[in-house]
Amino acid sequence: MVPRYARPAMTALWEPEAKYRIWFEIEAHATEKLGELGVVPKSAAKALWDWWATDPKIDVEAIDAIEAVTKHDVIAFLTWVAENVGEEARFMHQGMTSSDVLDTTLAVQLARATDILLEDLDDLLAAIKRRAEEHKYTPTIGRSHGIHAEPVTFGLKLAQAYAEFDRCKTRLLAARDEIATCAISGAVGTFANIDPSVEEYVAEKLGLKAEPVSTQVIPRDRHAMYFSTLAVIAGSIERLAVEVRHLQRTEVLEAEEFFSKGQKGSSAMPHKRNPILTENLTGQARMIRAYALPALENVALWHERDISHSSVERFIGPDATITLDFALARLTGVVDKLLVYPGRMQANMDRMGGLIHSQRVLLALTQNGVSREDAYRLVQRNAMKVWESDGRLMLLDLLKADEEVTAALSAEELGSRFDLDYHFKHVDTIFARVFG
Repeated sequence: MVPRYARPAMTALWEPEAKYRIWFEIEAHATEKLGELGVVPKSAAKALWDWWATDPKIDVEAIDAIEAVTKHDVIAFLTWVAENVGEEARFMHQGMTSSDVLDTTLAVQLARATDILLEDLDDLLAAIKRRAEEHKYTPTIGRSHGIHAEPVTFGLKLAQAYAEFDRCKTRLLAARDEIATCAISGAVGTFANIDPSVEEYVAEKLGLKAEPVSTQVIPRDRHAMYFSTLAVIAGSIERLAVEVRHLQRTEVLEAEEFFSKGQKGSSAMPHKRNPILTENLTGQARMIRAYALPALENVALWHERDISHSSVERFIGPDATITLDFALARLTGVVDKLLVYPGRMQANMDRMGGLIHSQRVLLALTQNGVSREDAYRLVQRNAMKVWESDGRLMLLDLLKADEEVTAALSAEELGSRFDLDYHFKHVDTIFARVFG
């Protein structure tokens, strides 16, 4: 985790103190249920909870010192708790294995992290919707292969982004549901030394579901799906970031990141206003996507368990969620403050002499008895003259002077095919589909 790209609420979920607090809750809840079942004295859970009620400081350094000797993190924690609670602490961890604690804790952390990410997505969706409605009918050029195609509106560009991130939210909700499972099933997952009702009790207390069948670990296909979902969201972040980066290019300059008073774009060139936020988002998206691959490789563990996944998840759990949280918040800020230049959008559309209306002329010719092949040839030969003149010639003028074209279409009919508003007649329909 790089502090530069981290926000406090998400980072706090992954601090050692937060982890150890979840460990304690798992152990205490399990001990409580074991007490109800008569496996251990009820006084054991009471002693744990009474100590916990004093809001003890988690002594990370003390736990680390014990682990330096035991070479086992869960044993180190249990030892530290026993030193503070006393005799009754010996009933902790009855019939449990370390993975019961570690895997259930990871599920809690990922579920809580996801709740933050879902709030982030809601903020981003709200910002995109506001700007989409603001520019619902702002004309701009649509591009394919980076080349002028036909007119769209800037609102439609943003509506597409809204729909994409709305799908991301749906996927993330499903990923949260899938990752939020609890395993308290003991060594190799058979419940031989602990009753399944303990797992159900702990799961309920922590807002999880009981894992239907674990080995000694929660199956890692769940985690692979979770981190793959984060990777898809990162891809969507980059898609919108790259759009902004393109639009901010000097030759385009239809929109740009907000440039604050006192901000500097270059150490050498005082005139520069660079798209640093969206470039940064592209880099962060690459990192988040990179975390999906090791999660996928974690699926194939040996037999009932090995710990080849453990070191991986100590990296990707915090890093992926913290980075995505930061990236979503940053993108929300970009969208919220994005500078949009409708005049430049119109000028860019106009600079190629009306080429953006070529399809309408093509279709009109075919509807007036010209074969599609001939219609394409007629429009293209005039369009190429405009292209080669770099927009100094006008397509409509050339078409009106082309006898083969005017044999099928009058000047008035040709002119009517150069109406910009024609392209926007279904904007309301698309917005209704996206925003309801």
